[in-house]
Formats: sequence, structure tokens, C-alpha cells
Amino acid sequence: MTSGNGVLLSVRNLTKYFPIVKGLMGRVTGYVRAVDAVSFDLYQGECLGLVGESGSGKTTVARSILRAVRPTSGELLFHINGQTVDVAQASSSELKRLRRHMQMIFQDPFGSLNPRMTVFEIIGEPLLVNGLRDRRQRKARVRELLRQVGLNEEYLYRYPHAFSGGQRQRIGIARALALHPKLIVADEPVSALDVSVQAQVLNLLLHLQRQFGLTYLLIAHDLGVIRHVSDRVAVMYAGKLVELATVDEIFTRPAHPYTEALLSAIPKPDPERRTKRIVLKGEAADPSHLPTGCAFHPRCPYAQPLCAEREPLWEEVRPDHFARCHFALNNPAGPPPPRAAETSTDHTKNEHAE
Repeated sequence: MTSGNGVLLSVRNLTKYFPIVKGLMGRVTGYVRAVDAVSFDLYQGECLGLVGESGSGKTTVARSILRAVRPTSGELLFHINGQTVDVAQASSSELKRLRRHMQMIFQDPFGSLNPRMTVFEIIGEPLLVNGLRDRRQRKARVRELLRQVGLNEEYLYRYPHAFSGGQRQRIGIARALALHPKLIVADEPVSALDVSVQAQVLNLLLHLQRQFGLTYLLIAHDLGVIRHVSDRVAVMYAGKLVELATVDEIFTRPAHPYTEALLSAIPKPDPERRTKRIVLKGEAADPSHLPTGCAFHPRCPYAQPLCAEREPLWEEVRPDHFARCHFALNNPAGPPPPRAAETSTDHTKNEHAE
């Protein structure tokens, strides 16, 4: 990705609240702030990695972009064929036209394929729904897609149970490619696969991106996957973006303490290069009862009284590097020193950041 590439998708103040309903009368007693005022641009031909713990709002962002759920507020400006359409406000007919340009690769390669449909029916279904009635043409297109994802054409009439997890995910990728989309949302596309297969699928995604000029929004909790595939990284915590920068900036100069903690959890393959693990205290913030000020302050090793009193602003701490922190790391002002009790090298006490 380069700054010269055009913007494909502009997300502006995307918000999604889920009501908490109690009692026989269905009284709304509060809201789960799954996504809270998230904004970013997705450039044509880039891969933007979206990371954070479970419950941070990553998947809700993806589902909102695809209009699998309707956002509470905000704009999702999709720039296609010289036009700009707000996906958040699009009508049913507009969505039908838009969805051929936006596809999804699901996390579970076993649950995302209909066990009663053959490979031909699974991959050919988007073509049929979008008007390609001629069976011969559909079959030719499905065969082409199978070749593109590295599967044998002889698999055309087999059922999903006959394939391994990696092969099933390739079928899911072929289905996503069927309509020549511009944007593909990949929700944990390799987390359910064996480690030996993950690299193959990731390399396939990179090859397809180069071949067809695809744009990816990649959701993952494995930072090794993000580093291998992504151009930029967006970090989420408690429904908000807390940092956004290029992959090199994030991995070498993180500006937010939460990002720093996530990076410290990455295993080092060299036993001679053991680094101090940052162990976060407490649990992830509850999006239905967020703390005052910065949502991360109860767990932050650098927290000061200001952090509990006032929510930090989303600011550019370095060129093209944004963070939401009163005391961004590596800034001239610098963060206050961490409290000694909140760092540890004892791996038995480590939390796994997801």
C-alpha cells in the first residue's frame, strides 16, 4: 500500500450499540458499546490488519461494513466505479448491487460450507444468485476458481466432508472470489487451521491480492499473521481504535501501552533473545460498563490520575501514526515510568492477548 492509492472505503465515526433488555416487558436497561466512534480509511490494494482481544469489537466492525448488522450511527463510504455509496444507509436494492464488490472469508472452514452442497454448488451459488443462469458458464468459472486457489478440478462434485480444513478454507476463498470483489473481509481466516497449513493459506491470500488487486480487511489475534500479511495495523480495545500505523511502525515503535503489551506476548524463536513480558492486571474492560476516562487505565502500567478523569483524544503522534493515549510511548513528553509490580518474565502468569 502506498499513500498514492485511492481510498476504497472510508469509515467515519462507526458506532454499534446493542441494547441490554431485561424483564417480561423487554425494558432496555443499558447498552453494550461494541463499536464506539471508529474511523479509518482503507486504501485500494492494501491489507489492513485489525487486532485486539476477544470482545474488543473487531468482528462487529467487519459485520457492520458488510451490513450483516446495521450500525447505530456513522458512515461507511464505499467508493466504487466513480461513485460513493454510504453502506450504512443503503437500501436493499443498493446493498444487492454492492455486495458483489464486498465478500467475506469466514473463520470456521467447517461450519461455513453447506454439507449438503457440492463444491460446484457452493462456489457457483453467488454466480447463480447474481444472474449467471447458464450451467456451462458457471461450471467453467468454478473450474477456473478452483485452479486459482490450488485445488484440482476433479473435486467439482465432492462434498465438504471429503476435504481437510485447509482445502475447505480454499473453497471458501474461491467462493469469495467468484464475483470479482474489490474488498474481502477475512475474519480469522487461519485460526482454525493447523500451523503447517496456515502459511500456505496466507501465501495464497497474498498471491491473490497481487494477481487481482484485492483489498483486505484482515481480522486476527495472531500478531505473527498480521506482520506477515498486513500493510497497516489497527488496534482495538473496548470498542475503540487505540492505535493505527504501518506494520513496521507498530512492531518497532508502538505508541499505546496496550499495543506494547500485545507485542510483548509474541514468542521469540531465539532462546537467547528473551524479552520482558508485560502482564496486564485485571480483565478486559466490559463494554456495557466502561470505566471513566481511558477505558484501558485500570490495566495500564503507566496510568496516572488524568487517565481516569479524561478520555484521551485520537491524535497523530508521528507522521501517519495515530494513537489514543495521554502519555503516548516514544513521544518527547514520554510516559511515566511503569510500576515495577506490573511487569513480569514469569510465563506461567501470562495472559494470552487475543
